[in-house]
Amino acid sequence: MESGGYIKKLPQSQVLDLREIIGIEEQQICSLTLVQRPNLAMTLLSLDKGSSIGGHSSPGDALVHILSGQAQITIGSEQFLLQHNESILMPANIPHALQAVEAFQMLLIVVKPEQKVRIGG
Repeated sequence: MESGGYIKKLPQSQVLDLREIIGIEEQQICSLTLVQRPNLAMTLLSLDKGSSIGGHSSPGDALVHILSGQAQITIGSEQFLLQHNESILMPANIPHALQAVEAFQMLLIVVKPEQKVRIGG
């Protein structure tokens, strides 16, 4: 199942159903990191019904794509109900939270600002 490319833990050159890669476990939040770089992260997550990821913010934009189930996503003071094959962009530096209305699976992509490299003093 391992790949040798830049996206880890997925087979290359195969049609994939990402729902088969990350299972849903009773009363658990599961995650599988596919890419982790200073300015880019890709993670598969699953939350069982009733589970939640509490309010937090990120220095990058976070794109959530729901693979299965139903999630309530709060961004700032607004609430959104997302289901299979729907996505939402959570803007950088705005508090957000996720609640599993039904058990759900998602692909999370976070893109952060490029880090500037200083040369010399």
